[in-house]
Amino acid sequence: MMPKVAIIDSGGANIASLLFALERLGTSAVLTTDAEVIRTAERVVLPGVGAAKDAMSRLAETGLIDVIRTLTQPVLGICLGMQLLCDASEEEDVECLGIIPGTARKLPAMIDYPVPNMGWCSTRMTKEHKTLADIENGSYFYYLHSYAVPVSKNTLAIASHADEFAAVIAYQNFIAAQFHPERSSSAGAKLLQNFIGTPQ
Repeated sequence: MMPKVAIIDSGGANIASLLFALERLGTSAVLTTDAEVIRTAERVVLPGVGAAKDAMSRLAETGLIDVIRTLTQPVLGICLGMQLLCDASEEEDVECLGIIPGTARKLPAMIDYPVPNMGWCSTRMTKEHKTLADIENGSYFYYLHSYAVPVSKNTLAIASHADEFAAVIAYQNFIAAQFHPERSSSAGAKLLQNFIGTPQ
């Protein structure tokens, strides 16, 4: 039986590509704000596109903040979802879930490095993790973001814009990627496959 994946509906996220990516890997996923569905899922994904404050408001309205904080199964944060798992975001100075230490900070804008950072970036692995297994070091992933989490002891992979930032972080059963694995070709598909645990 394939693992069951719950995708938390944090609002404003175009999750069609994520649903299709999981479908291609032979697993079904459900987009939900139902606390019981999320608690009992074998895997949970927290995606996000847009503003941190809006997403946190959505999670508060649906009563999911404490639900997410107490999850014990593997949880994957994607893009804004990664930042939501951290302590806070400089974007509108919003308090986030506080699960993974760190604060998302505005990317510095320079002539050669416009913000948002949009496109393919080489991503360097700094620690081993089962979710990154068999992904070639330096693989390119697709990014679209204006804020990023600084490199810390919880960083598993690093990418660069004007400065280096955390591309993948992990803490206990939580792992998060700043890039969009569902839009990142074979390397992104491999990361999702490793996370959901389906055979190739």
